[in-house]
This record gives sequence, structure tokens and C-alpha cells, in this order.
Amino acid sequence: MKPGTSTQSALPKLVTCPTCGGDSVYAPSNPFRPFCSERCKNIDLGAWASEDFRMPTTGLPEDQKTDDEQ
Repeated sequence: MKPGTSTQSALPKLVTCPTCGGDSVYAPSNPFRPFCSERCKNIDLGAWASEDFRMPTTGLPEDQKTDDEQ
């Protein structure tokens, strides 16, 4: 490799923390990745546990009945 040539692997990859929006190092040196800290990781886990994250639903089609409706 020529002197002065940088490799991309030498630079730590920075990603946006999903919780706080700050910079987070995405490397083995950060045990909380993709989060920036243990606090952000626990906030996200708490949101999942309390079912704050949900998939949107549109409901059942009108022609499809459930077992309760028969």
C-alpha cells in the first residue's frame, strides 16, 4: 500500500443512534451498537417491552370473518 493512502476500515463507522439521534460508533469497541450508550439501549428495550412499537394494521377485510363473529 502506498504511503498516504487511507483505508476505510481504519476509520470507525459512525451511525445515528436510533434513540437519541446522536453519533454512535459502529464497531466492536461499542458493546451497545447501534446505540450510543447503555441508556439509549435500555430506553429502546423499554419501548419494545411496553409495546410502544407496533406494526400498523388496516383490520380484516369485510368479507373475512373471525371465529368470534360466526
